[in-house]
Amino acid sequence: MPYEAISVFDIFKIGVGPSSSHTLGPWRAAERFIQGLKTSGQLPAVEHIRVLLYGSLAKTGKGHGTDIAIQLGLEGEDPVHFAVEQIDPRIQSIATQKKIKPGGITGINFDPAKDIEFLMTETLPFHPNALSFLAGLKGGGAIAETYYSVGGGFVLKEGEKPAGTGAVQLPFPINTADDLLHWSIKTGMSISDIVLENELSWRTDTAIRAEALNIWRVMRECIYRGCQTSGMLPGGLLVKRRAADLSRKLLAGKPFSNYEEWLAAIRTGGNDFTYILDWVSCFALAVNEENASFGRVVTAPTNGAAGVIPAVLQYYIAFGAGVSEEKIIHFLLAAGEIGSIFKKGATLSAAMGGCQAEIGVSSAMAAAGLTECMGGSQKQVMMAAEIAMEHHLGLTCDPIAGLVQVPCIERNTMGAIKAITASQLALQSTPDYAKVSLDAVIKTMWDTALDMNHKYKETADGGLAVNVPLSLPEC
Repeated sequence: MPYEAISVFDIFKIGVGPSSSHTLGPWRAAERFIQGLKTSGQLPAVEHIRVLLYGSLAKTGKGHGTDIAIQLGLEGEDPVHFAVEQIDPRIQSIATQKKIKPGGITGINFDPAKDIEFLMTETLPFHPNALSFLAGLKGGGAIAETYYSVGGGFVLKEGEKPAGTGAVQLPFPINTADDLLHWSIKTGMSISDIVLENELSWRTDTAIRAEALNIWRVMRECIYRGCQTSGMLPGGLLVKRRAADLSRKLLAGKPFSNYEEWLAAIRTGGNDFTYILDWVSCFALAVNEENASFGRVVTAPTNGAAGVIPAVLQYYIAFGAGVSEEKIIHFLLAAGEIGSIFKKGATLSAAMGGCQAEIGVSSAMAAAGLTECMGGSQKQVMMAAEIAMEHHLGLTCDPIAGLVQVPCIERNTMGAIKAITASQLALQSTPDYAKVSLDAVIKTMWDTALDMNHKYKETADGGLAVNVPLSLPEC
């Protein structure tokens, strides 16, 4: 049977907030468009570029920074390495000069105010997150390409198949949760070991471990940075950052000067339930406040849900026993594979499935990763993922003013707590008696997504987005 080969490191992408589908995806699409012009030798002949945004990208693109991401992508910048503190100056420079300067080209005519068009009433049939690039050539002629940002930072050019399909032959082909369970039971290997064997089809063991720890490094730095940064979030909604104040309150004056000292100070506070609960919320808030501020985050599996997995893994590190680099790697491998299965069987795009596709999937991933680290069996890992998603089914996406702030940031705290609860339930249960399988809940999630009214799929046309009165400019 055909299967789609997706690496864990396709699920976990390092990039810039606030949205994987509305920021990272369009950034990558713009990068690909420019790279294609370079490869074909046509870039020097380009005189003018226009960009058309459709559907959800048009309706919530301003609030998600879609226009900003596209400009940086057209200039050939890489979201993994681009210095986030340079975003504002670069965007101001483009607006002033009305030029895009990719790859040493002296300048292509481009006025962001006119050449990025938000087509609010138009949607392309393949996916709600669509954008087209139109390049006018010197002497006449034009080049047009359309891309779809399909969730989690994944991008498809019109007419192409997912890159993972048939591209790599894995020792353990996996499309469904049952496939993963089959291989783990047949071999006696843990979930993370099965995933590690598949990852060896792309990278060496050393590279896999190094990249997994690098993913955690970026997550950890994001948590720490968010817990030290106060102020208001950008975008005009006047949302106050809370993680730094909460961190200071919980630490009660304990001194620290780096992450390790901060972590040690956290541990001195004990294991009271409310204390731990407050820290889990703080970790999640920190990440998504950074995400909302165009900070560097890890898509896990999306930017809007980027705080759940770091919060749960930081919880395990801060309050768990027997923490090691090996455990961190096991967590990320197990979590990443669950995310991959959701992508294949449903969606990671809130524009397709509502927030169940973001917070719900991230919570399921985190529950699986935590259960793996806690010594759960293969079936308990799958059960934890199922429980977490089961209680996110139908969750809508209704960002106020099109910003990834309210209710998105707090939803990450809820997703993290549900993941921990799901893991504990699974570890105290006998999965053989479970009534709902992970594959059944994935199918149900997709059925729910198909039935969900379009207003609740990242359009800001329903839910809280229309019931909270605001005096803001239209996004």
